[in-house]
Amino acid sequence: MHHRLVEALEAAFGWTGPAPLGGEFTRGRLTDPALPSRLLTPARLLDTVMRRGLSHPQFRAFQDGRELHPGEYFTDTVTRRGQGIRFVNMTRLSALMQDGATLVLDELDFFDPALEVACRALQWWSRELVQVNAYLTTQDAAGFALHWDDHDVVIVQIVGEKSWDVRGASRPVPMYRDAEPNNTPPESTIWRGTLRAGDVVHIPRGHWHQATRTDRGGGYSLHLTFGFVKRTGVNWLTWLTDQCRRDEVFRADLDRWGAPADQSQQEQQLTVALTRLAEDYPPSAFLAARERERPAARHVQTAGLFGPPAALVCVTDFRPLIEADDEQVRIIASGKQITVHAKAEPAVRLMLSGEPVDIERVGIETGIDGRELVGIFIREGLCAELTDELSSACTAWLRPARSSNTP
Repeated sequence: MHHRLVEALEAAFGWTGPAPLGGEFTRGRLTDPALPSRLLTPARLLDTVMRRGLSHPQFRAFQDGRELHPGEYFTDTVTRRGQGIRFVNMTRLSALMQDGATLVLDELDFFDPALEVACRALQWWSRELVQVNAYLTTQDAAGFALHWDDHDVVIVQIVGEKSWDVRGASRPVPMYRDAEPNNTPPESTIWRGTLRAGDVVHIPRGHWHQATRTDRGGGYSLHLTFGFVKRTGVNWLTWLTDQCRRDEVFRADLDRWGAPADQSQQEQQLTVALTRLAEDYPPSAFLAARERERPAARHVQTAGLFGPPAALVCVTDFRPLIEADDEQVRIIASGKQITVHAKAEPAVRLMLSGEPVDIERVGIETGIDGRELVGIFIREGLCAELTDELSSACTAWLRPARSSNTP
């Protein structure tokens, strides 16, 4: 999948892949000045807020360094059938913005097609789950207090300016649920400066940081934060607890009342079995299983009610695993395993490239009638037919897929 944002971030940071994620604090600048506003604008963010039935804490507002009570900007309405719906009160929200406030909308990729496609591309690139949050700050409002995140982030300044203070970690690789608190930031600063439209920064997990407009006066700032949630040894051990259910020795009751020799024997059996389990299911197996078993994101499904789809795109959270030999092609993704004839391999790779595919051109570019594959991939949830909104997002950010058979 070739996504313009992924390519632009690599160029801005001087990266050649996702390996530096989580390494060092990095700054850069996007070379295309039009790219930030194509990702999002303040007006588009507010339009999304207005049209969605949002709730707290997905949408939050802050003023004077404190989080406002949802009642200050939400309104509960009741339809004539007695259905209660909560909406953002745009009049109250406007007043807050005039006075100076910070608005936060989490998981904007859930609502916005362009950011949905961007997050999927970043997931295929990084092989980690990604979500994007939007932060709109008006006037001279403060942002969050100095804090750290339990995941790596890439920040894209969309419009306006915001002052940042970035420091190192005070505890190595801290976690949200941890053995010790992590409440004291380091005194030394890694970087203090201003982000302007087109600037990007990468802040590794655990690095303390703060953004504010208290020194800016009037105006506004909008930035996007892409969060990359990497897996840890703790996640691997949690996964192992599910795998251990296969073995009777782990399912057996712990011997509380038996003779000391019997208890010692059980402890030894458990220790040996645990060692064998860790060897049979190493971290690499966990990471591979996570990619293979992750369900695809939600998408429109019409089951052909409105006619056959004209185009489709792969919507799996991670790149499908495609294995081919002389007889068959095996596709593993989204908890599914699909096997098709080996001659379909060019069409399979084209349709599962992650880029928009015109179905009529599949036969032209691969020499294979892909209509049967289209039905399978859509029915099994690996692909989605392109709606107008999804097509627009793909067209703007992804290059159309082409077969390797095409000159």
